[in-house]
Amino acid sequence: MAGMKLVLILTGSAILLIAQSSWLFTDARKHSRYPWFWGIWGLIQCPMPLIFYFLIVRVDWSQFRKRQGS
Repeated sequence: MAGMKLVLILTGSAILLIAQSSWLFTDARKHSRYPWFWGIWGLIQCPMPLIFYFLIVRVDWSQFRKRQGS
């Protein structure tokens, strides 16, 4: 029974990592932001690549700079 749980956990983790990596790669390619880097990093761990991707690529920091300047 413990072996079956381990197989399910590993399978779920693999599916999660592949889905995350695929999404990061395709979205980074749309934004021209190092798609191979994001895709490979997405295969290694979860959820840190997603968090950093949203902070680095998806957030428009220029809006925050304009607010602070005026």
